[in-house]
Amino acid sequence: MTATESPRVPALASRLGRAEAAAAVQMSTRAREMRAAGHDVISLAIGEPDFPTPLVAIEAADRAARDGLTKYPPVEGVPSLKEAVRRKFRRDQKLDFGLNQIMVSNGGKQAIFNAFAATIDDGDEVVIPAPYWSSYALTAQFLGGVTVPVSCPANNGFHLRPEDLDAAITPRTKWVVLNAPNNPTGAAYSAEQIAALADVMRRHPHVWVFSDEIYEHLRYDGQGSVSIAAVAPDLADRVVVMSGVSKTYAMTGWRIGFVGGPAGLIRAMAVVQSHATAGISTVGQAAAAAALDAPQAMVAEMVAAYHRRRDLVVRLLRQAPGVTCAVPEGAFYVFPSVAGCIGRSSDGGRLIETDRDFAMALLEEQHVAVVHGAAFGMSPHVRISYATDDASLEEACARIIRFCEALT
Repeated sequence: MTATESPRVPALASRLGRAEAAAAVQMSTRAREMRAAGHDVISLAIGEPDFPTPLVAIEAADRAARDGLTKYPPVEGVPSLKEAVRRKFRRDQKLDFGLNQIMVSNGGKQAIFNAFAATIDDGDEVVIPAPYWSSYALTAQFLGGVTVPVSCPANNGFHLRPEDLDAAITPRTKWVVLNAPNNPTGAAYSAEQIAALADVMRRHPHVWVFSDEIYEHLRYDGQGSVSIAAVAPDLADRVVVMSGVSKTYAMTGWRIGFVGGPAGLIRAMAVVQSHATAGISTVGQAAAAAALDAPQAMVAEMVAAYHRRRDLVVRLLRQAPGVTCAVPEGAFYVFPSVAGCIGRSSDGGRLIETDRDFAMALLEEQHVAVVHGAAFGMSPHVRISYATDDASLEEACARIIRFCEALT
């Protein structure tokens, strides 16, 4: 090699061109950078419960470590946690999975990756009601799939209509993703609504159903968990139900998710996981089992706090000019429309042409981090998490109101 020649750099995989960081992560990163620079930033961009992990879970993890439960675990999960997950599915969703139908993953996100990697070939379609958590689409695309969003607008309560679902399914469809209560809208479904969607799925026996029920306990409409696997047990051989401890028990950093589903698919998902991460942290699994089996009064207390915060945020946001805000039925997000702010200019001179412009200007000028709706497949909206303390929510909403009032 001569002095003028550059060394060749090994090529990266072409699939990386299909990968991008989730918008919520990008906004949270920018908020941290601004805080580090000395700005008083309130971040409502991430779904991170502000409650501490229950003490019963922490104590269980400590005991597990002291008792030497620190060796390689089974890929699909330790028996004690799988038994606790089985009891949880029976108690909360009226589902009776065998232990060979349950597996544990590094959070819910890995469960999605496992399921899609085990089933999706290039060009296979994944039907996703929009708005949606971006990881469904990003994961499917990364693995060579084609996402097919189905619009679920606010005037329909952000609910998926059976006729729209039916129209979206083609011979290339591999998965339909359901998520309720929904991230980012908080929309939840009644048993009757789920039954109507199940009727559609009966007409398409070649399609898997991924039911993300991670927010199942965070409902404010008086209804408990409603799972398509329980409403339509005849579909059980092609339904995967996902949940975990991150949202219900404020255990996001423990990275424990789990699924129940057909034994053959669970085995295939375990093969994927065996090549990616193998088994999950043993002490984390001990903590999750303890949380699942503990008295659940702690969950009711957190849900009551989220309910109060939801009402606070909706009431305040409705005072912001140009903003309309539906009342979510669950989860801990609101997804207000900012249509009345589009085409106007901020106090700092920024033209608001998109919901992303709105979110960026709000962060730069009022130091409030939210996520633009386009990242979830629907504009012009923003997602706001109310999984933080009341004082921060009140101050953030006051800043949003000031921002909107200053638009010209």
